Amino acid sequence: MVSVLVVDDSVVVRRLIVDALSADPGIQVVGTAPNGKVALSKIDMLKPDIVTLDIEMPVMDGLTTIKEIRKVHPRLPVIMFSTLTSVGASATLEALASGASDYVTKPANVGSVSESIKSVREQIIPRIHALCRTGGPSRMGAVRPAPRPVAPLARPAAGGTSVPQVVAVGCSTGGPDALTKVVSALPVTFPLPIVVVQHMPQVFTKMFAERLDRASALKVVEAQANMPVQAGMVYIAPGDYHMEVNRRGNGVFTNLQQGPPENFCRPAVDVLFRSVAAVYGGAALAVILTGMGQDGKRGSEVLSGKGAEIVAQDEATSVVWGMPGAVTGAGLAHAVLPLNEISHHLINRVAGGRTARS
Repeated sequence: MVSVLVVDDSVVVRRLIVDALSADPGIQVVGTAPNGKVALSKIDMLKPDIVTLDIEMPVMDGLTTIKEIRKVHPRLPVIMFSTLTSVGASATLEALASGASDYVTKPANVGSVSESIKSVREQIIPRIHALCRTGGPSRMGAVRPAPRPVAPLARPAAGGTSVPQVVAVGCSTGGPDALTKVVSALPVTFPLPIVVVQHMPQVFTKMFAERLDRASALKVVEAQANMPVQAGMVYIAPGDYHMEVNRRGNGVFTNLQQGPPENFCRPAVDVLFRSVAAVYGGAALAVILTGMGQDGKRGSEVLSGKGAEIVAQDEATSVVWGMPGAVTGAGLAHAVLPLNEISHHLINRVAGGRTARS
């Protein structure tokens, strides 16, 4: 049984969250709090397994609260509740940078209480199970096998060289912080384009790209349609759009489309990875960072079949070992690395070496 503390200044929202969570027999709400100050005392008293935390509250807001929680409880999972606005997105990204585990968006323009409860339930229950590692989406019941040894790729990469021409990254829960650590450690001379799917809604992806750009030597943008894919650039897929790459003449360009969600996601990592496989073949290096679910597994299968290299973040440094765990469990990962080794591996690979541990 997972115990949850619900923190929100609105009585209506607290009731809505409690009702949404009551649908799961494996979850018990052990307490509620109207602000962060009360929440801090209740955390010590109730010792919940996870906390849901509103951002805008009187007395002590969510940003201050998450910082205080992390001083005493560095590993306690915390899910932020955010609005789908620029202000809400900015505050949420700040909360994630301050140690929040994940976030969900508050229902907007929903016609009934039952629809609001359904919206919250569909977002938050899988995250609770994943973050608390209760056999939910993060674990998938898979046995963790040893990663592939680092060796010559199964097939020669495009152009007769194993040195990659593009880096493709997929991430979700915990991804903003993980991606920031990887990208910010790359030098301005990093010679490859980086294409990224981070599961995020509209508004959030634009602000995340701007935030990552400020933290990085490389130029980071939210992708737009028909942008040339160029060395030294990082392209973040925009919320609610699948991002692909396609070749036209001698160049490679971004393509955005709103086809059906895959793995319940749009953008989806699988969509991006399939297009990268079609354009770059074995001259691609794919990285699967922390995230809930299995998005990226099927795309990694296609990339691996072309001879591309797959790197997965390890379990110990992942917020949720769902996506990288799925790829590793399928035997697709050439290397499973701690987060702090991934940027070094990328730098070494573009120089023609291999440093990954098996």
